Amino acid sequence: MKPRGDAPPSNPASGTAGSRPAPPAPGDDEPVHVARAQSGDQDSFRWLVERHRDRAHGLALRILRSAADAEDVAQEAFVKAWQALPGFRGESSFGTWLHRIVARRSFDRLEQMKRQQTRETGLDAAVERAADARAQMPDEAARARRLERLMERLSPAQRAVVTLFYYEDRAVEEVAIALGMPENTVKTHLSRARALLRDAWIREAPET
Repeated sequence: MKPRGDAPPSNPASGTAGSRPAPPAPGDDEPVHVARAQSGDQDSFRWLVERHRDRAHGLALRILRSAADAEDVAQEAFVKAWQALPGFRGESSFGTWLHRIVARRSFDRLEQMKRQQTRETGLDAAVERAADARAQMPDEAARARRLERLMERLSPAQRAVVTLFYYEDRAVEEVAIALGMPENTVKTHLSRARALLRDAWIREAPET
């Protein structure tokens, strides 16, 4: 029996990112769970949700820059994955296939947000700049916060590529498949994103 499009598992992506259990260790039998989920096994699909929820949420968050929107998009993506799972042919890994759904949903949400309102970047930038001025310390946490803030200057597509390539340690080919882009486009986004981040980092370096 195939999963019904109108009957996804209840709250497949509920919960907050901070309370989520760690994904199973590499080597677990994911293909078995995928096959069972394709036959309508909701327990196997919940296993897949637990395994991939944090990464799906993280990708949506870096594209959207909004925790609430990212949570909504991640849940929508898992519902969509449940509905589309009978058509999954295994030509890529389940994780890559899911990332593609998350990215598409995130880009769709961005378009909705742009139509509804003007992004309030001015105030956000002022607040972040003030916080950064209080945190001019050479520790890893401060550098990580600063890098996250500078990533807001990248385009949504660049953020998605950087997230998958650097944060998820995906190969260019995998990133291209997940985002539905040619590999050369992925490489271009990576090159431009690196240049933008490097220049922004140098310009904002504290004076000595």
